Amino acid sequence: MAFILGSGSPRRLDLLAQIGVVPDAVRPPEIDETPARDELPRPYCQRMAREKVAAVDAAPDDVVLCADTTVALGRRILGKPVDRAEAAAFLKAMSGRRHRVITAVAVRRGEKLWERDVVSTVRMKALSDADVTGYLDTGDWQGKAGGYGIQGPAGALIPWISGSFTGIVGLPLAETAGILQAAGLKVWAS
Repeated sequence: MAFILGSGSPRRLDLLAQIGVVPDAVRPPEIDETPARDELPRPYCQRMAREKVAAVDAAPDDVVLCADTTVALGRRILGKPVDRAEAAAFLKAMSGRRHRVITAVAVRRGEKLWERDVVSTVRMKALSDADVTGYLDTGDWQGKAGGYGIQGPAGALIPWISGSFTGIVGLPLAETAGILQAAGLKVWAS
């Protein structure tokens, strides 16, 4: 049995290492991540995790883990910004407001599928133009859902969360450890 991480996220690798799990292989799947018309954020996130785990090539006894993190402002899905202007628009839209961060996890072993998702609430402080420009200048927004990563410089913009910090980063560890164990993988073994 091999453990395959279906994600190219260095944050997910770091989070798994915190619970003593090191993948035997890293195989990020290539799927279309376009939301369906009128698709709501949580069902979208769950679907992305399922489609990703189904797209990873693995032997029948291998354990495959994939996840998707989605930032939701009301019913609106804030994906990975395509450029600095879109990242700025996302930050300004979240400024002084609460938004949700949903992370869905899917684990597959053979024909069996385990799924969990965690919804956390995040409040971003009211951002000045200097806050937005300063954060964008770090480049940390690139490749991150909603245009920010709480574990980096954007942590200074977020005074309050309710939920799973590791879920906001990209992999809710309590839930992930549980479903990996259900799939037969040992955690806490370095």
